[in-house]
Amino acid sequence: MELLDYVAAQIKNLRMTYRGGDGISQEALAREVKVAANTISRWETCTYRPSLEDLERLARFFEVSITTFFPPETQGMEDENWLSLLRTVKQLHPDDLEELRKYAEFRKARRVYEGKNKAGPRRKTTHK
Repeated sequence: MELLDYVAAQIKNLRMTYRGGDGISQEALAREVKVAANTISRWETCTYRPSLEDLERLARFFEVSITTFFPPETQGMEDENWLSLLRTVKQLHPDDLEELRKYAEFRKARRVYEGKNKAGPRRKTTHK
């Protein structure tokens, strides 16, 4: 599955399962994240690519990590940089920890989404 297809599926899944499965309409979600009414539909069908800022607004609305929109990755805990970071993080105040988490998630999302964040339509080519 391509990245943008995964992003689209995650947006639709979060919208459909919102509030314990009651869901939220595309129009209502569009109002909440301040985009045009048909934009949500276009994101869900990969017609438009949401920007990283759009994904951040969606993540905040649904109260999930921005990394929810990206396929899971496996990371080895044996990496020394990773372990060093974990030791440092354990010493942070909870408010600082939350801020660091959001920053790290945004940086990861930006790297994953880099080069793919144009908000324009995703054109499909037809072969004759």
